[in-house]
Amino acid sequence: MSLVRVEVDGGVAVVTLDDPDRRNVLSLDLVDEIVAAFDRMEDDAEVGAVIVTGAPPAFCAGADLSHLAAASRTDQDETAAQPGLRSVYEGFLRVARSPLPTVAAVNGAAVGAGMNLALACDVRLAGRSARFDTRFLKLGLHPGGGHTWMLRRLAGAQAAAAMVLFGEVLSGEDAVDAGLAWRCVDDDALIERARALASGAADVPPALVRRAKGTIAAMADVADHEEAVHVELTAQLWSLQQPEFAERLAAMRERITRPR
Repeated sequence: MSLVRVEVDGGVAVVTLDDPDRRNVLSLDLVDEIVAAFDRMEDDAEVGAVIVTGAPPAFCAGADLSHLAAASRTDQDETAAQPGLRSVYEGFLRVARSPLPTVAAVNGAAVGAGMNLALACDVRLAGRSARFDTRFLKLGLHPGGGHTWMLRRLAGAQAAAAMVLFGEVLSGEDAVDAGLAWRCVDDDALIERARALASGAADVPPALVRRAKGTIAAMADVADHEEAVHVELTAQLWSLQQPEFAERLAAMRERITRPR
């Protein structure tokens, strides 16, 4: 039985983690299916944006702890046959590496590595039932997979400390206030709102939206406004040479000059 469902409609792919009895934990099998799904979607010209969500009642309850224990032994023994911790991380790292615009529709608990999966997406929409819970220290486990980096980058040092060190759990509304989520909406409207958001990217020429996503990521290393102008200038000159720009410019001019 598949642990990941992918449905494509109107250029938007909805990727649903589908292991609800285990609250969609990141087992190695589920990780493999996430990786395979993103490989297929990135090769599919019909997919312009991706929504990641979980089969109720959870978004993702974290990593499979039995796999984490086995992985830790592997990382200490390079001759071991079992996968290491990075294999567990790959479920959300693959999402983070994707050039496709991604929206996390957080419909329940996002715990530990499951929270990493949400943070790996470009934008997070939270349902009223969403819960953002780092939980690593409560399990006697140090955060992993870049958790503290992503959390501090998005919400700042104080929020990262409150959640990681002091165990604060954020609701969907709290996550919006902290900068971890873009909007908090009613649970029954979550996927619809996520589709509406994702369709904005799916309607853009694919190469252009991928280039713009790469530029946003590159701005993390840009020192000042002048350097930012230079980075964007290269990409904007490229876009001016693309046929889609000429087509859309012509269509806009036709609308403006059309007799009323």
